[in-house]
Amino acid sequence: MKYFYQVLLNTLIANVTTSYLWFALTFWVYLETRSVMATAIIGGTYMLFVALFSIVFGTIVDHNRKKTVMVGSSVFTFAMFLLASVIYVLSPKESLVDWQSWLFWAFAGVILIGGVIENMRNIALSTTVTLLVPKEGRDKANGLVGTVQGVAFMVTSVFSGLSIGLLGMGWTLAIATALTGVALLHLLFVKIPEKRIAHDPELEGKKVDIRGSIAAIRSVPGLMWLIFFTTFNNLIGGVFMALMDPYGLNLFSVEWWGVVLGITSTGFIIGGLLVAKFGLGKNPVRTMLLVNVGVAILGALFTIREWWLLYAVGIWIFMAIMPIAEAAEQTIIQRVVPFKRQGRVFGFAQSVESASTPISAFLIGPIAEFIIIPYMNTTAGKETFGWLLGDGQARGIALVFFFASALLLAVVLIAFMTRAYRNLSQFYAKS
Repeated sequence: MKYFYQVLLNTLIANVTTSYLWFALTFWVYLETRSVMATAIIGGTYMLFVALFSIVFGTIVDHNRKKTVMVGSSVFTFAMFLLASVIYVLSPKESLVDWQSWLFWAFAGVILIGGVIENMRNIALSTTVTLLVPKEGRDKANGLVGTVQGVAFMVTSVFSGLSIGLLGMGWTLAIATALTGVALLHLLFVKIPEKRIAHDPELEGKKVDIRGSIAAIRSVPGLMWLIFFTTFNNLIGGVFMALMDPYGLNLFSVEWWGVVLGITSTGFIIGGLLVAKFGLGKNPVRTMLLVNVGVAILGALFTIREWWLLYAVGIWIFMAIMPIAEAAEQTIIQRVVPFKRQGRVFGFAQSVESASTPISAFLIGPIAEFIIIPYMNTTAGKETFGWLLGDGQARGIALVFFFASALLLAVVLIAFMTRAYRNLSQFYAKS
């Protein structure tokens, strides 16, 4: 377990650096452009790249030692952040803040690619839990991973907002690049005892093994259903990803919005610690669905009035229950899929699940900006939905959140009644 804790510490450092710059970029883009569509495109493009490359990442993880993968990922991310710093220094300010210019997208794209490559490290981390932690303790280990992610989120949420508000994007880039270098240096001294690579004969000579990934998933009754359910969940999540920051920045200044995210992310830490302490119960599949019922109800209610306290408390509860759902999926795959195939299965799952998020993010950005938000500012919109959502400047975004959450709730309740849910629960119990 001491090796697992070393990897966990380095993951904290890496997550802080990547999240710090990613949050800062989102805040900076919205403040400079005041465009919901620009932030939606950036978030959606990130998830699209994750979807496109995760299958490749999974094959790389199964082909190589886990530390080699993590070091390679960190080197590439460091190089991308360094390149973004050069672009920022050399580019004219008026072009860099014009979201219709190629320089703007080149700058944002380089940061985005650095963050995407970091996901290869996360796939490697999921398989490292299997490598280093006994199976009866993996749910709790996944809870600790969630706690570390929560700590990183809390730190970066606060400092990203303060950094953009007080220091600007230039110093923010410099700090993020330096911290990425520190994380890489620390990783070189972290030990992951992997005596040999668990080769799968079916993987020889293949750089992308989609067929093997699908075969491994289909060999487990109900596992494909789990991935498709999470994919739909991410489809709804794309709506929230695209609009939560614009909604928050309507209620708070950028400095205070970062502080709010930092405070509410303590929920992520508490949720991860609860999993680390109590586990996920005998049936993580049921636990995951119950969590999504809570997410759907919460998503419908936390913007039903334009009150900053309601929004902040809603985000805190959301963050407290999300580590439970994430740990559940990780634990299920780690139990039912052989170690030599886990990289490809995690990669395939991440690819398919992530593909849905950019679809909704790309769609909801322009729809919200040009249709729903203007409609809710009209007399007809206020008369139709005012009884439900009250008054305020961001009632259009609140309307999107309400109906997206209602759809999620309906799908989760149907999922409880499917044969796939029962089959996967039984297979997990017997594994």
